[in-house]
Amino acid sequence: MPFGAQFVGKGSVRFKLWAPAASEVRLDLTHARGRVATSMPASGEGWFALTLEGVEHGARYSFWIDDRINVPDPASRYNPLDVHEASAVVDPHTFDWPDTAWESRPWEEAVIYELHVGTFTAAGTFAAAIERLDYLVKLGITAIEIMPVADFPGKRNWGYDGVLPFAPDAVYGAPHDFKALVAAAHARGLMVLLDVVYNHFGPEGNYLHVYAPQFFNPAHKTPWGASINFDGERSRVVRDFFIHNALYWLEEFNLDGLRLDAVHAIVDDTRPDLLAELLSAVHDSPELSRPVHLILENDRNEAVRLVREGGRPRYATAQWNDDCHHAFHVLATREKDGYYRDYAQRPLWWLGRALAEGFGYQGEASVHRDGQARGEISTGLSPSSFINFLQNHDQIGNRAMGERLAALALPALLRMEAACLLLAPSIPMLFMGEEFAASTPFLFFCDFGPELAEKVVQGRRSEFAAFERFRTPQAQAAIPDPGAEQTFLASKLDWSELLQPAHREWQTLYAQLLELRHRWIVPHLAGVNHEGRFAVEGPGLSVDWTLGDGARLHLRANFSTAAWVKVPAAAGEVIFATDATAPAGTLGAWSARWTLETLGD
Repeated sequence: MPFGAQFVGKGSVRFKLWAPAASEVRLDLTHARGRVATSMPASGEGWFALTLEGVEHGARYSFWIDDRINVPDPASRYNPLDVHEASAVVDPHTFDWPDTAWESRPWEEAVIYELHVGTFTAAGTFAAAIERLDYLVKLGITAIEIMPVADFPGKRNWGYDGVLPFAPDAVYGAPHDFKALVAAAHARGLMVLLDVVYNHFGPEGNYLHVYAPQFFNPAHKTPWGASINFDGERSRVVRDFFIHNALYWLEEFNLDGLRLDAVHAIVDDTRPDLLAELLSAVHDSPELSRPVHLILENDRNEAVRLVREGGRPRYATAQWNDDCHHAFHVLATREKDGYYRDYAQRPLWWLGRALAEGFGYQGEASVHRDGQARGEISTGLSPSSFINFLQNHDQIGNRAMGERLAALALPALLRMEAACLLLAPSIPMLFMGEEFAASTPFLFFCDFGPELAEKVVQGRRSEFAAFERFRTPQAQAAIPDPGAEQTFLASKLDWSELLQPAHREWQTLYAQLLELRHRWIVPHLAGVNHEGRFAVEGPGLSVDWTLGDGARLHLRANFSTAAWVKVPAAAGEVIFATDATAPAGTLGAWSARWTLETLGD
């Protein structure tokens, strides 16, 4: 890694900082022999570097910039006292990996469970998360997707305000604690995916603008301010910083993949752009002989990013399929605010298209985007190129009150949607607690300094002022304060709910559906391309897929309060039905039936 502090021999550490706007840089080092401040020679092109002997693992260091400000290492592997304080030297070889034989799992087997480390357990640490892994395996989960852990300011955050992208946040544990979680997951057959953010830095604790303003390109604007400089003058170092970050997490933490947050917000006019270069660098890394899965969040619906060659992804493995979620959500809640208005007129059609073809929007004009065309044709892509979900951190937490879908939708409708999600060929994802209809909200929370914290509160309230429900000052004042500790504590899962019959019933349904998926669906998925067909007839949706070995999967679902009669025939064995008593050719209210034809049939 060309950045940061790196052991280059026993007790020998190379310190390196890119500070093109600095005239002088001094290393401030505290180790076993005391505290010293040593000048770092300039090595050209804005770099300052120094190698010292006798530096031990855990020694603290920071950089004095022109004798006016002391800053942590932007490539710190660990900042024990948070983002404003000194970094710690980390020797990655001090962790003895017990899972050296781990080869990951075929992507078609993926059932993803998105979790936030701080609210997943009462303790909110990497170590505590290990205690819940056996539960996830028993449920039928095969991969956990961890929301960003890059060091953020304060004691609580979703993770998207990280400012030290190489350092796991100390509130969750040290780097070896995160590695222990990964190793424990692998020991149970679970893949581990990490959410990373390459479109912005958080608003507090980022000192790069002081000594490396070339990290940003003011010619481009983003929702978070000046764009990270991926295409301007001296952008090569910036691009390398993030490419090495991706390789760092995959190689040093033995992760099975990354989820790249909001890549549509990465502004880059060069070709190949940062995303294409980063994805290629991961695929070409000699250190990564095992399969590595790269997942995109991409509002542009770019099919070209998801193509396969010889059955292997050329670039990304899969994309979060927001179209599928939005259609599910409108059908479940009838909400039409914001981006949901793009699906309000014919939600069942959009759902059918997303289940059968991948993207819902494949070039159509988006009302929410002022008539702008959105998306590319996705019918030639594999269903496993799409990750479908009923809920995720955004869709719950960006609501004013953080309500989960179980608090908004009819139980019968939600049960049917769960079956539609978990038995379709695309990769399903659950958000933590969804499987037992957790009653706890997932709210937006952070822990900024007082001035910024107040701006967040006011921004949050003004954001929702356009909603009828929050038009009055009294209603806006009821929106939980993101900076209050209670907002964070209220978002922690209450695992004792599994002892209650109603919650246990939901968990049993999800476990049953996942068992059926692994037994009936997964064995037929390898090699499948998108040969889905769908039709909407009144309240009913029909979807038919041809799977990888020629098997045929059929869904018939009734999204209404009245019975659907003259349901189109679907051959094969019934593998699941929400209403097993319905006569042939009929589906009752809010009910679905799945059948499978195999080659033997």
